Amino acid sequence: MIDLAPLQMFIWEADANVSYGNRAAHEYFGPVPLQPPTEFLSLVTHQEDARALKNGIRMAMARGEGFEMDTRLRRHDGEYRWFLFRLDPLRDEQGCVIRWCGTGVDIDDQKRTRRENLALREEIDKASMFEEVVGTSPALRAVLRRVSKVAPSDCTVLITGETGTGKELIARAIHKRSRRASQAFVSVNCAVIPRDLIASELFGHEKGAFTGAVQRRLGRFELAEGGTIFLDEIGELTPEIQVALLRVLQEREFDRVGGSGPIRADVRVIAATHRDLPAAVAAGTFRSDLYYRINVFPLEVPPLRHRKEDIHLLVEYFIGRYAGKAGKKIASIEKKSLAYLESYAWPGNIRELQNVIERSVILCDSDRFAVDESWLSVKPSASRPLPDDLSAQERERIEAALAQTRGRVSGPFGAALRLGIPASTLDSKIKSLRIDKRLFQTL
Repeated sequence: MIDLAPLQMFIWEADANVSYGNRAAHEYFGPVPLQPPTEFLSLVTHQEDARALKNGIRMAMARGEGFEMDTRLRRHDGEYRWFLFRLDPLRDEQGCVIRWCGTGVDIDDQKRTRRENLALREEIDKASMFEEVVGTSPALRAVLRRVSKVAPSDCTVLITGETGTGKELIARAIHKRSRRASQAFVSVNCAVIPRDLIASELFGHEKGAFTGAVQRRLGRFELAEGGTIFLDEIGELTPEIQVALLRVLQEREFDRVGGSGPIRADVRVIAATHRDLPAAVAAGTFRSDLYYRINVFPLEVPPLRHRKEDIHLLVEYFIGRYAGKAGKKIASIEKKSLAYLESYAWPGNIRELQNVIERSVILCDSDRFAVDESWLSVKPSASRPLPDDLSAQERERIEAALAQTRGRVSGPFGAALRLGIPASTLDSKIKSLRIDKRLFQTL
């Protein structure tokens, strides 16, 4: 019966020195050398899984309890396949372990399908704001020229730009033009994942690693194996995760939470942020060594106010997209509305434009497209005033320094020393920018 079973089965004596394997096991592994079963198993187990499997078997036999894990085992032709490996004790009437029964269920197809489905789910859930790069402006063309140059390489890219400019879209464009295009593109927004879950989200966890970890979970880096991982808002990562990410970039390996050994990572990293990372480095909230590791090839995505020539094309694109979804036919665009859209500064960039067009299409009662000017949040202008940009950068640097010093302004551990300005000057800037120091005292 054991030989007829369509799964690998083996019987070990209590001391694991003698073993019997069924026909399926012999057909998979080929001739088995005369050596202790555990030694043979360590030889045919993938190097990334061998330590965890060996430790698991040892602990199970010491405690006299069952053990299981997913592992990759080498076939006689050298190919590795995933198996659900399980080891259970067989006891006599007195409860003593007299033998061990092991099984190996081939789950390679399910494993691959699961990874593909998870990657597909990521692709759907994290779909960019539009499917193609739309625009012909000089500012956009300059970015796309750099994309075409960096895409074929495997170097790390840091994409910067304001919120809503389409940084993820540029990351996807890099991936699609790379040698990894046929593999997964996994997107992670580091700003929306709770701090206590980010390690598990990125690197996965083992069953029982923490309360609620009822089964092993693959992290985003494992899902992106062979492909690209996009780390959006990388400036929000905690210091601990920054160290772990630096290890991935330097040594190409990481540990699952609760894991017993390193896992190799063949993943291209593309990072993005709207923050001033050099200021965060100066303030001590972002590691300088990590910054230099991710800033191998910088790409800055221009804001929409610097792409005025593209607004008409984008408006037509979004009208076609949302009119089709709504089952409406829009034949023309009101000239006054188009002029207003082209003169508006778009502080929310393409994402704001997309929302305005979608709302306008929903409310449109004729075949002529028009926009209610009251929807736009600020008075239209050719560009954002320079003082506003400088104030925003100054506020960001001051808040980063206050966060690092827990709201302390002066003294040897104060924010003023970190920023290189007198404490009185910093106090004046805090007041003029209306920053509440008390918010940082409890961080």
